[in-house]
Amino acid sequence: MTERAIARPRVRESAYAPGLPRKRGAAVLMLASAPMVLFLLLPLVALVLRVSPAHMLENLASPQVAQALGLSITTTAAATVLTVLAGLPTAFLLARHEFPGRGLVSTLLDLPLVLPPAVAGIALLITFGRAGIVGQHLSQAGIQLTFTPVAVVLAQVFVASPFFVKSAVSGLLAVDREVEQSASVDGASPLQVARMITLPLCWPTLLGGAVMTWARALGEFGATIIFAGNMPGRTQTMPLAIYIGFEMNLNVALTLAAILLGASFVVLLLVKGVLQLRIRDLDSRLA
Repeated sequence: MTERAIARPRVRESAYAPGLPRKRGAAVLMLASAPMVLFLLLPLVALVLRVSPAHMLENLASPQVAQALGLSITTTAAATVLTVLAGLPTAFLLARHEFPGRGLVSTLLDLPLVLPPAVAGIALLITFGRAGIVGQHLSQAGIQLTFTPVAVVLAQVFVASPFFVKSAVSGLLAVDREVEQSASVDGASPLQVARMITLPLCWPTLLGGAVMTWARALGEFGATIIFAGNMPGRTQTMPLAIYIGFEMNLNVALTLAAILLGASFVVLLLVKGVLQLRIRDLDSRLA
């Protein structure tokens, strides 16, 4: 046995052996991480402590909060459904096929993730507005999209759909192709393979992407206020109501902010639970 072979286990044991140096390293990292953790935690705690349960219940009964809450629920649900229906074929295309311009398509799908929301709103406005590329033809047919609930849904789909598409692509790529090919050899059509094999195998990832899409749509502000406006009971979602409430009624803004904070927290817990379920499922398959 060579000296090199003998030295390897010693290095590995010294790197992973528990002891005082390792505990000191963890303590140093905890101290170094404290400023970032506190910076992110303190504003959230301050928001929760500022909103009393009594004021929250009182504000929930107000028409402004009720309308904004109801509109947000309906529009985000519609945006999520549209994203799943339109995004799933796109994810299959990117995950299963190579074609000219695939990299460009993938980059375009990522663009709304880094695009400023105001830019997205202006782009939607000059596309679907009355004088827009598409909007002018819709106006001639008597169809107006701007400053309507439909515009709210379109803005939410535009900014939130990449979350589902990218997650769906990752889930589809993780599916064992041999299983799909075996089903095809047995006579299953591509649609049957997708419905009976592929989607059941990657459903946790798809669910996680859909939930993240819904959460992003729920918090959408910039594109919505430019493309759909801020009309109470018509296009005023919870983020827009927070913006108005901050100037007119701070208690209303705090109530809606607390609701969005709670919804975001629940969404993250759900996504983490789905990912853990996916990991356990993969571990059971590999065992």
